[in-house]
Amino acid sequence: MIEDDAAVFVISVAASLAGMHPQTLRQYDRLGLVTPTRSGGGGRRYSARDVALLREVQRLSQEEGVNLAGIKRIIELEHHVEALQQRLVEVTAELEQTRTAVAHAHSNAVASLRRDLVPLRDSALVVWKPDRG
Repeated sequence: MIEDDAAVFVISVAASLAGMHPQTLRQYDRLGLVTPTRSGGGGRRYSARDVALLREVQRLSQEEGVNLAGIKRIIELEHHVEALQQRLVEVTAELEQTRTAVAHAHSNAVASLRRDLVPLRDSALVVWKPDRG
């Protein structure tokens, strides 16, 4: 199975899959809307994710009436949200590790304190007060 990020489609195939003209893909690349990888010879190579993004650009433009500058901003914000979501996952994992470490340290501290306590049996408690005189 091919990964979504694998750059496997030449511009003509990507344009066909997205239902666009290859010149439109070139324009979107120049505008920074969809940035394909480049082959050794400089040719554009599109991934399945790029093709999906091209379709989304087309949908936003044709169905929602968003101009290309607006689409570019939407894409930037979506990338930012994805990065923030990934960071949230990382921070949540770090927090869980910290909670586990604190719980473990607390258990060890409590266990070490209990070793210092000696149970007394058959004994009386004597309260000593120093003589203040």
